[in-house]
Amino acid sequence: MVQDAISEKLGNLIHYMATFVAGFVVGFTAAWQLALVTLAVVPLIAVIGGLTAATMGKLSSKSQDALSSASNIAEQALSQIRVVQSFVGEERVAQAYSAALAVAQSIGYRNGFAKGLGLGGTYFTVFCCYALLLWYGGHLVRGHHTNGGLAIATMFSVMIGGLGLGQSAPSMAAFAKARVAAAKIFRIIDHTPGITKEGVELESVTGRLELRNVEFAYPSRPDTPILRRFSLSVPAGKTIALVGSSGSGKSTVVSLIERFYDPSSGQIMLDGVELKDLKLRWLRSQIGLVSQEPALFATSIRENLLLGREEASQVEMEEAARVANAHSFIIKLPDGYDTQVGERGLQLSGGQKQRIAIARAMLKNPAILLLDEATSALDSESEKLVQEALDRFMIGRTTLVIAHRLSTIRKADLVAVLQAGAVSEMGAHDDLMARGDSGAYAKLIRMQEQAHEAAIVSARRSSARPSSARNSVSSPIMMRNSSYGRSPYSRRLSDFSTADFSLSVIHDPAAHRMGMGMGMEKLAFRAQASSFWRLAKMNSPEWGYALAGSVGSMVCGSFSAIFAYILSAVLSIYYTPDPRHMDREIAKYWYLLIGMSSAALLFNTVQHLFWDTVGENLTKRVREKMLTAVLRNEMAWFDMEANASAHIAARLALDAQNVRSAIGDRISIIVQNSALMLVACTAGFVLQWRLALVLLAVFPLVVGATVLQKMFMKGFSGDLEGAHAKATQIAGEAVANVRTVAAFNSEDKITRLFEANLQRPLRRCFWKGQIAGIGYGVAQFLLYASYALGLWYAAWLVKHGISDFSKTIRVFMVLMVSANGAAETLTLAPDFIKGGRAMQSVFETIDRKTEIEPDDVDAAAVPERPRGDVELKHVDFSYPSRPDVQVFRDLSLRARAGRTLALVGPSGCGKSSVLALIQRFYEASSGRVLLDGKDIRKYNLKALRRVVAMVPQEPFLFAGTIHDNIAYGREGATEAEVVEAATQANAHKFVSALPEGYKTCVGERGVQLSGGQRQRIAIARALVKQAAIMLLDEATSALDAESERCVQEALDRAGPGSGRTTIVVAHRLATVRNAHTIAVIDDGKVVEQGSHSHLLNHHPDGCYARMLQLQRLTPHTLAVPGPWLADWLEGGHN
Repeated sequence: MVQDAISEKLGNLIHYMATFVAGFVVGFTAAWQLALVTLAVVPLIAVIGGLTAATMGKLSSKSQDALSSASNIAEQALSQIRVVQSFVGEERVAQAYSAALAVAQSIGYRNGFAKGLGLGGTYFTVFCCYALLLWYGGHLVRGHHTNGGLAIATMFSVMIGGLGLGQSAPSMAAFAKARVAAAKIFRIIDHTPGITKEGVELESVTGRLELRNVEFAYPSRPDTPILRRFSLSVPAGKTIALVGSSGSGKSTVVSLIERFYDPSSGQIMLDGVELKDLKLRWLRSQIGLVSQEPALFATSIRENLLLGREEASQVEMEEAARVANAHSFIIKLPDGYDTQVGERGLQLSGGQKQRIAIARAMLKNPAILLLDEATSALDSESEKLVQEALDRFMIGRTTLVIAHRLSTIRKADLVAVLQAGAVSEMGAHDDLMARGDSGAYAKLIRMQEQAHEAAIVSARRSSARPSSARNSVSSPIMMRNSSYGRSPYSRRLSDFSTADFSLSVIHDPAAHRMGMGMGMEKLAFRAQASSFWRLAKMNSPEWGYALAGSVGSMVCGSFSAIFAYILSAVLSIYYTPDPRHMDREIAKYWYLLIGMSSAALLFNTVQHLFWDTVGENLTKRVREKMLTAVLRNEMAWFDMEANASAHIAARLALDAQNVRSAIGDRISIIVQNSALMLVACTAGFVLQWRLALVLLAVFPLVVGATVLQKMFMKGFSGDLEGAHAKATQIAGEAVANVRTVAAFNSEDKITRLFEANLQRPLRRCFWKGQIAGIGYGVAQFLLYASYALGLWYAAWLVKHGISDFSKTIRVFMVLMVSANGAAETLTLAPDFIKGGRAMQSVFETIDRKTEIEPDDVDAAAVPERPRGDVELKHVDFSYPSRPDVQVFRDLSLRARAGRTLALVGPSGCGKSSVLALIQRFYEASSGRVLLDGKDIRKYNLKALRRVVAMVPQEPFLFAGTIHDNIAYGREGATEAEVVEAATQANAHKFVSALPEGYKTCVGERGVQLSGGQRQRIAIARALVKQAAIMLLDEATSALDAESERCVQEALDRAGPGSGRTTIVVAHRLATVRNAHTIAVIDDGKVVEQGSHSHLLNHHPDGCYARMLQLQRLTPHTLAVPGPWLADWLEGGHN
């Protein structure tokens, strides 16, 4: 919007204002009295224009806010399409989007009325002014103060100048809109950060940290204090662990040390110097951060690692990756370190993303290390290796470890227990344990110990039963031979991350053609015409409005020809020797102009009101249909890089607007200028057909020049939007991951990357301007050459007595004005080019047939309460984005109705892919996925997903209230059901403690809540669905010990006892303690399957036993094991 205003519209404004000024200069030179009278009316025109611009500016601001709200709804849904589709929320998203668009639509109606009234008022004033000029000009001629030629020359000059002022109105309107947009831009640019960047740099850093009496509340919730007189001292080179319940302020401490925020009061010191006195960039260069939810950017693994240290060599980068246990899976990827990770890293599994984030922090080689659940997403094998690497890396560094799982902080020098925003206990592990059950830390230890003891008790009980009663398979697992080697880390595991969606490119020609962001082929005329008529049919409910608007356009267009006729007629009248006849004729035209002025006010209002109504309705309808069509697509379509959420959101906004500009707004101008041409040609042929023929004969030259311009512009501006979309994606990712960008001092790098991606559209815009300028110049030359030819021929006709002066000047004037109208129409070519491309994009999106039909009316209905028996039979599967990387080979797996199946295995082995196949996000390459013995492909897709509930590893919440996010699980959920689900998920207590309770807004992606709080809301959202099948992908990984125990109990109660089939993806023993069956997946196959006791008894040296051995080496409690657990660890499990 700003670019349009300061480029094309600025040039137009200068052009038309120069015309206005030149017209008045000539007018004052020819007959200053007439020009002076006109000048007296100009302020009135300016006032009308100013009021119109101010009104349209306010309406434009409101419209932008409404459209921004709609765009946010769409982008949130698209970026979390898995959550939307899993909870069958497509219609709710479409309804919310439509409601937001309806607000912008109503504002658009008012904007059209204001524009029509403003332009009508301007023309009303201009025509009245000319009526006055005609009368006053006659007075001057009769008084011999001037002659008819000078009078009419003054009127011509003033007329052209006045038209220039009128034609500048659209540019002024564009400036009004751009000013609103620019005000927001400059507000951001001129914003002074509350965090000072300047300060001193220490010569050396020992790493001693101290927080003294710190008080803090997040600026978004100033009434909710997080830290209260918080004090903490961290000796240099020591490791301190922060533990406590979710929301106790652990991550807030990390944010304050990184200076993402400054405390309300108190001090934070590094080596005795307050952080506020240190240079911000230097401070962050001394700190390495690994956050709970790793943030990767949509670029290569190499570029993501180099965020840690930009000048790092390949050897250093590989060494950091080896230490973080990431090098082995990276080199097995098709492009190695140059592999694109996709938007937010979704091309990698959760564990793989976390290892890259750890390697990135290690590459930084910081003096202070902040670990926020750094190993929570890793399997046991990876966790052991990475934890050992972190232990070595932490030596000599001041380290803060935040954890819910107490095993990850067992080697900390000090442990600080946070409660209610303050440190309730602090000391070494042994000292805190010595306080007994009276201490908060000891209570946390006992809770986790009891959870593990319960797991062993459950396993012992299960081992007392016949193994066939617990084992879901009674015969050896049969597997087909495969030529594929073992490479579990080389395949894409979409860990069902609801915070991400894929950007990979599907290698399918049809999908390639249908990709929204792909380079579009040249538009054929027939295809454009077909698209135009489809849009016209789409706009059929507004044909009545279009007819009324067309009437207004035709009347307004004819006014220009009539006006030119009146002025040329008056020229003859000024040379009439009879003063009375002159007075009568001038009075006649004076009344006619007054009538025209009133009609111009009315019909301009009608024209713009009704055409804007047509345009607004079309824009809303196109956007709704596009979003509805997009939401129907299968997940593989969203995995295409061209279909990133930012790209699609931009298409929703730009394509509809370009179509509206070409089909709605510009048609109004075409109808107006067509009426002008019709009236002018009719008058010309009636008055002097010879001159009319000569003038019309040169029109094809103008048309040809403009068509040439159109062709050049079409070729040189084809992919500007796509080029800008890449830059937009980079900016969007940087804003979404602003903490990661700030923590790694990557602001300059992101800015350079953003700037580099703007160079291509900048170059193309430059050449586009050159070609367009040349084409337009040629067209203008031919236009004025035709005027010269017309004047010469008109003079020849008069000279030879073939025509009189009166008829000749009228024909010339009328057709000259019509030529301006024709030129204006042809200069709309750029808008029609953009509109043509947009139409193709719109219909490609709407017409695309999804590979997995969500609304198949012929599909079987899923029973309201299915038994819940889920089975995968001989499944082969590769993600469409990487068809050459096999995820499953002959996978067979069964979750019996009402029972719990746990999936375990290394990161990237395909655990979450099982969950994706069950929900039909993807189709298996071969084999079948069955529900109650029936292939799920035979069920209606939405009906299938209604009986399946999902809790992802990385919780995603929508930017609404807590109540809305929980109720999203099931449309029509009551208040009581929402509260009950929150209570079961152990969320009701913390929600009730918030100032606004369930009406609390969680912010975009739930940033106003802690990770554990978001996870509990996500669990409540799944529970309120009351589904027959529950899919849990590390559902409790972000919870503290107490919350995990409560939530796990709730999930256990909601599982077998309720007849619900539960499939759990987990790395931890405690998470799967009650599973009836455990399936170990490795290398795309189920290598072991059975109950806990069955696997230990029959596969003592198997994968599962080795995983348990690793967990035994890294026990999940910091306390001395209880009797049952100690017995098991010593071999009592047999």
